[in-house]
Amino acid sequence: MEQIEKTIILKQNVYKTVSIKEAAKIMGKSEQFIRVGLRNKRLPFGLAVKLSSQWTYYISPKLFYEYVGECYNIDETKVN
Repeated sequence: MEQIEKTIILKQNVYKTVSIKEAAKIMGKSEQFIRVGLRNKRLPFGLAVKLSSQWTYYISPKLFYEYVGECYNIDETKVN
């Protein structure tokens, strides 16, 4: 039953990306931790790309939620 609930939540809340701020809050880490982890390819759920002198980030919702092992709805309330 638990897996079905997670699948439904993910399908209802279609995200194109997870923000650095959201990822940091969910993981209980700083935003800088997430940025550096993505830049150094230590976090397997996203990408960091340097465009000119500025970094840009992408976090895949699917890979992120698989990595943290939990499912959150749009207001970041943990689902069993």
